[in-house]
Amino acid sequence: MARQLLDEGDKTFLVYAGTGTDLIFNHGLELPGFASFPLLEQPDTRAILAGQMQALVDLASEMNVGCILDAPTWMANADRAAPLGYDAKRLVEVNKDAVSLVEDVRRAAAREDVLVSACIGPRFDPYADIPPISVEDARQYHTAQMHSLKGTTVDLVTAYTFNRPSEASGCILAARDAGLPIIMSLVVETDGCLADGTKLVDAIDQIDGESDSAAMFFMVNCAHPTHFAGSLGINPRLKGVVANASSCSHAELDEADELDEGDPVELGKQIAKIARSNPSVQVFGGCCGTDMRHLKMIASELA
Repeated sequence: MARQLLDEGDKTFLVYAGTGTDLIFNHGLELPGFASFPLLEQPDTRAILAGQMQALVDLASEMNVGCILDAPTWMANADRAAPLGYDAKRLVEVNKDAVSLVEDVRRAAAREDVLVSACIGPRFDPYADIPPISVEDARQYHTAQMHSLKGTTVDLVTAYTFNRPSEASGCILAARDAGLPIIMSLVVETDGCLADGTKLVDAIDQIDGESDSAAMFFMVNCAHPTHFAGSLGINPRLKGVVANASSCSHAELDEADELDEGDPVELGKQIAKIARSNPSVQVFGGCCGTDMRHLKMIASELA
């Protein structure tokens, strides 16, 4: 279903990857290590997580577009969850429970163009200055989370905020091994390059070469359009842009005490300009600092 709807290429989909900053700044919640999956454990915070995805469904219905609902599992992998007290067995339960939460939202929508995705994050903080891991090591590492998702109702998995090509390649192969369609979303710095200086288009080619082009397609996320608009080129493998509200660098955002909401109207126009230059892009959304105002302006400008 997911591959068919997305491969047709004639329908727009919205995603919302800005849930973390929304939870912190707009709901006043603490996210240790930026992990939102512990919020599944309490009814009140669980309802907030479901409400974020319900808001996306409602907007997609209003704007007559599809949407992809991401389960809150970006940090639900071994190394990043261990400091929070989650062992391997508990993580399997977390991943399944997170998908179940989002599936309830999808079921209530009763629409074929609402897809459920499990959000996959990198092994380490994507902005930390650490050596890259090999493709095979990444493949083995991400296998555990991929296999925890087998048998759930996910249509696909979406790997967000990867900035090391070798890990992206290994993650894609782990998804293929588990029989899960995967979207790989890369993050760039203010110069439009990955953290190691690799140009975005070159990274996509490298990852495709190392992973047998097994990803459904690629996206860019957690960056402002002014950071990546000039580095996209015309690449049919790039089909999604999920933008930050702020034009600040990642380092600046990490130091921020207040939410930089940017300008929703301007963001919508910037994304629409990118879409006109890159007709293969069909998935659009907001990352850090965005909310439904930003997504509505994006959808309006794309209409």
